[in-house]
Amino acid sequence: MHWNSLAEFLAMGNHGLYVWGSVAVMALLMVAEPMLLRRGRKKLVARLKRQLRAERSEARAASEPLTTTRRSHG
Repeated sequence: MHWNSLAEFLAMGNHGLYVWGSVAVMALLMVAEPMLLRRGRKKLVARLKRQLRAERSEARAASEPLTTTRRSHG
């Protein structure tokens, strides 16, 4: 296709709104996807760290001997 002017190029044969709207949506998605992936990864790492800390504290509590026995006086 050959355009005689920038206005004709932007109009895209009266399909400019569809074409440029599609380009804009695609550009937005290409910028948003890595940002969303990064945020999701950060949340996952934070959740896994919390889970590991909880499991370690449970394991420590289970391996410690009970020291709260009562002595009877009498």
